[in-house]
Amino acid sequence: MSSPQLYFEDFEPGRFFELGPKTVGTAEIIEFAREFDPQPMHLSEEAGKASILGGLSASGWHTSSMFMRMMIDSYLLASASEGAPGIDSMEWKKPVLAGDTLSGRSTVETARPMRSRPHIGIVAFRHELQNQRGETVLLSRNSIMFRLRAVKEDIA
Repeated sequence: MSSPQLYFEDFEPGRFFELGPKTVGTAEIIEFAREFDPQPMHLSEEAGKASILGGLSASGWHTSSMFMRMMIDSYLLASASEGAPGIDSMEWKKPVLAGDTLSGRSTVETARPMRSRPHIGIVAFRHELQNQRGETVLLSRNSIMFRLRAVKEDIA
């Protein structure tokens, strides 16, 4: 694993990170649903069309998993991340249908050093994903912990 390029000091309020694009395939939706959320609208086009979702749709949990992968690819793997204390909110605003292409951004809302762990800072993000029609499909807020660059040598 390479050395981190992004530390707490790099996450200033207003900075954003582009997410995606990610095209969602039929087989991927069905495979995830079979394993984790085997509801009919996630397993067949016919059941999806008969539901309020309008077609074969990804589970909200699948959408969240794809979103997590987009964060990993965009900035988390290049960072000094120490994980997250949880999710403040996760909203699935519109169904993600087979063939949709998702993209979006993570925007830094606030950043503060921790008092209890001076070598770690907490960064609060607002995340948003849209489909290819510009419709918001996911809104989320959470905080992520990052090591500070200024003291990284002191905590080896």
